[in-house]
Amino acid sequence: MDSVAVEIRQLKQEKNAVILAHYYVPDPVQAVADEIGDSFYLSRAATRSPAQTIVFAGVSFMGESAKILNPEKTVLLPDPQADCPMAHMAEEAEILRMRAEYSDLAVVCYINSTAKLKTLSDVCVTSSNAVKIVRKLPNRNIFFIPDRNLGKYVSQQVPEKNIILNNGCCPVHQRMTPEIVVQARQARPNALFLVHPECREAVVGLADFVGSTAEIIQYAEESPAEEFLIGTEDGVLYELRRRCPEKRFYPLSDGQICGDMKKITLEKLRDSLKYGTGEVEVSDKVCRAAWKPLNRMLELAK
Repeated sequence: MDSVAVEIRQLKQEKNAVILAHYYVPDPVQAVADEIGDSFYLSRAATRSPAQTIVFAGVSFMGESAKILNPEKTVLLPDPQADCPMAHMAEEAEILRMRAEYSDLAVVCYINSTAKLKTLSDVCVTSSNAVKIVRKLPNRNIFFIPDRNLGKYVSQQVPEKNIILNNGCCPVHQRMTPEIVVQARQARPNALFLVHPECREAVVGLADFVGSTAEIIQYAEESPAEEFLIGTEDGVLYELRRRCPEKRFYPLSDGQICGDMKKITLEKLRDSLKYGTGEVEVSDKVCRAAWKPLNRMLELAK
């Protein structure tokens, strides 16, 4: 085992820490994590762990969410500069305008968003529970922020709601086009195409299965198929290949990389544990306001 990985395991015991890692971080980081998952799974894991320190191997909004749900704990980000562009792609002024226009509006905030945006929202969702939660809401009018692609997918699954889309997107998923899908399927005609709903509507429409990263993994595990094209960030290939070593997984194309997620390295993880660097700070006021939509998500997703 890598000496840095050994040191991390020792430090974790000394510091009473738990390491949570998103599927998109580099393989060696996933290998030393206590919990690996998508945003929803890790949100629940953060609240379940008895550890006093949470080291979140992911981007900044994930660390913020962990802190909001666990204000009494120390939350560390191995690289505080690892951000998510989409997390900022909604405007307070537009949210207020929508609230003024629709009397029964619910602002539904994808968890991939800043703490500030969460404070302006009624409920948070993840890609794995967005359809379920939107369907449960009493409101007919929904302003879905910040991701227009996930919002569009939800609108198709819940046609009885009037879902108003915001103009945000994940740059990694947005780069995937129908033309790329057609070429990839021609190259691997026996492979099933599994895609994340953060992709464009036209790409989602070509998929054999649409789901969150966790749902993509579960589908691949249970499917009798042997080959799969994966339409999401390449980091998920580590867990797919670990769980299904007898199957073959291919990225839809080159460049399905989130540069921010890849900033998380073993060395940064070790230093964060060792020196307490990258501590997440969220004001009490923001914590209280953002806790409500996050907690409502956890309640409605049960």
